[in-house]
Amino acid sequence: MLPIALNHMTAPHLRYEELLTLAGELGCTGVEFRTDLPSGLFDGDTPANAKAKSTAAGVSILTIAEIKSFNDWSDAKATEAEALMKVGHACGAMGVSLIPRNDGLGLGNGERQANLRIALRELKPMLESYDLLGFVEPLGFEQCSMQYKSEAVEIIEALRAEDRIKLVHDTFHHHLAGGGPVFPDHTEMVHVSGLIDPDLSIREMGDAHRVLVDGRDRLGNIQQIEQLLAGGYAGPISIEAFSPDVHKLTDPKSEISRSFNFIETSLGEQAA
Repeated sequence: MLPIALNHMTAPHLRYEELLTLAGELGCTGVEFRTDLPSGLFDGDTPANAKAKSTAAGVSILTIAEIKSFNDWSDAKATEAEALMKVGHACGAMGVSLIPRNDGLGLGNGERQANLRIALRELKPMLESYDLLGFVEPLGFEQCSMQYKSEAVEIIEALRAEDRIKLVHDTFHHHLAGGGPVFPDHTEMVHVSGLIDPDLSIREMGDAHRVLVDGRDRLGNIQQIEQLLAGGYAGPISIEAFSPDVHKLTDPKSEISRSFNFIETSLGEQAA
């Protein structure tokens, strides 16, 4: 059985304790909490209480998301990053999410690599001091300053930061970026979501189109996961669905379970 996880964005209406309960009922190994939901991180509860409640539920806190535009480094960004790391450490999270700037700036060849190197160089000792991982997530959008995993891997290796800075393989963003190598040795988290609208071009695809994975999926989720597993990836597969259609489900447990089962069955059929 795959180690499965649940991102709070898939059911943002649930209080964090309810998400922990749902994750436990689904057999998830962990959850990903977020700072960008209307209720706020942990619904205003303390990180210590969140740690205790996740332990009681038998579900790990995998990541706290997110440090936005982390590769636009400054003293203010360092302060923001440290604040989230303190929360991550206190709640027992595995790591914090690092999201690149996605506003069409810092895209120049040479410029984007230099900015990424500066940020990761500064983040590495901070992550070490809080005993956390940094989860770098390339976004496939054309306006993103870090579209491709290959550029992140090159800098991570140059900084000898492989033990602290890991990749998030997001199947949606990987598809938008045109595919390419998946780097399972550098990957510590996989985000999955489906896209079923048959009429959308790649340039038209956005977060609001990201639904649960089923047989209508256009993103090649099964093929991407299969490639990662073949390369030795053994980490969590976390559902991160942004679509309002998913958010308004009256029975998210059944629908999420059906999606997990589809993924596992499909992978088993391809392996056979």
